[in-house]
Amino acid sequence: MSEEKAIDADFSTPYKVEAYAEHLVDMTFKDVADLGICPPGVKRDYAKRGYKGGWGVFIEERYFGYKANSDPEPDLEVAGVEIKSTCLDRRADGIEVAGERLSLETINYNDDFPDLLFDSKLWHKCKLLLLIWYERVKGIEDPYQQVIRHVKLFTPPVSDIEVIEEDYRTISTMIREGNAEQLSESLTNYLGAATTGSGHDKDLVKQTRYGNGKSAKRRRWSYKQQYMKYVLDTYILGAEEAESIVKDPSELKNSTFEGRVKSLVYAHVGETDETLCAELGIPFDPDNKSQWYVLSYCMLGIHGDRAAEFEKANINLRAVRVEYGFNKLKEATSLDTFEFRDLVATPWEVSKVRRMFEETKFFYVVFEKNADERTSTLRGCFFWSMPTRDMLELERCYNATRDCVKRGVILESRGKRIYNNLPKKSDNRVAHVRPHANKAAYKLQDGTTIGDVEHDASELPDGRAMTRQSFWLNNDYVLDFIKRGLEI
Repeated sequence: MSEEKAIDADFSTPYKVEAYAEHLVDMTFKDVADLGICPPGVKRDYAKRGYKGGWGVFIEERYFGYKANSDPEPDLEVAGVEIKSTCLDRRADGIEVAGERLSLETINYNDDFPDLLFDSKLWHKCKLLLLIWYERVKGIEDPYQQVIRHVKLFTPPVSDIEVIEEDYRTISTMIREGNAEQLSESLTNYLGAATTGSGHDKDLVKQTRYGNGKSAKRRRWSYKQQYMKYVLDTYILGAEEAESIVKDPSELKNSTFEGRVKSLVYAHVGETDETLCAELGIPFDPDNKSQWYVLSYCMLGIHGDRAAEFEKANINLRAVRVEYGFNKLKEATSLDTFEFRDLVATPWEVSKVRRMFEETKFFYVVFEKNADERTSTLRGCFFWSMPTRDMLELERCYNATRDCVKRGVILESRGKRIYNNLPKKSDNRVAHVRPHANKAAYKLQDGTTIGDVEHDASELPDGRAMTRQSFWLNNDYVLDFIKRGLEI
């Protein structure tokens, strides 16, 4: 700690720190401020818009009594405890969910990056955290009235540490190879390299030590939001833990997590879905599209559709069937629908679609339809994250759609169909826009309505309405990366 504490408290052991912090539960930030604890010379409005320190600094200074700093040592050095405040949100049904990722430490691209996580500055500072969860209330008139809900010492369990160490190696290796500009949160599982700032040029730094001066976005080590959700649910609220793919942490001693997962599927490559169903005790139904998801989870040793590691890492399992001969994938991949007014109000940098591909990793299990058109054969699996160059192409599609809606979508009637000028598959290598609703619905400029506008349409900024749309990944694009993922 860089300064003397402003209070007389015993912070000599982690458990004494936790016992002291437990008094925070059910207190508002105003209650904490009224305690009168404050390091000498500190005067801040922690709730002021644009203040970067936020409530984490508030807790450090106004309850633990020391001036916030960027020292490489844990906040409470004697006890070896790093204090981290983070928010939770309360859903309409009363359930508490993690509100954001947990920022751990700034990544300095010019630092040393040891091979092992346990030798790193990150682990030295953050191996034992005191997590302080407060309930975030968006738009509250007085932010000091927000309430602290949970306090808990936390260090990841052994099974998680194995994966976190793998994540650390992935990130640190890319930095040492001078490729920090290619980092993405979707490349890793629990530990991420999260961007900081607004994403504009002022948030770029040069990789002077490893990257020959190439610019990369500023980033921080962080536990990803989905991992924090799992920490809150399981380790704080005591929810039942989902079934694990890795039954024993020793399984990862000689294999990566991804390698272990893929090996479980590849043990069945060449078998038909009918044979797999018989082996795994599942009724075979070639018309049941969900069957291939069920088979995928069963091959991973999961009874159901929840895998603990996938939930912690925000891994999205996709079971797909390609046509016989691997020459066609019939269906494009649909993403979330959007409302036109929301789209216009949302720049790419803060859009849901950007966040999805920035933070989500996909696990594809691939079947090939057989010539009999009844059964399919398992061909393999792979993990996939959208590459940076493809993210730029997706951004181009997003911005083109947004600009089109701003200018006013052109709706042209030809016979019984109405055509529009939103981005089509031929306009972009990666994605396009098309309807998500099953039935067409429009409200035209003259007030004419077609279909169920209230149920199936979205209102345009000019008052017209058209069939609700979504972004879709082009089927040719998906088939291409499937072939590359399977090395076909």
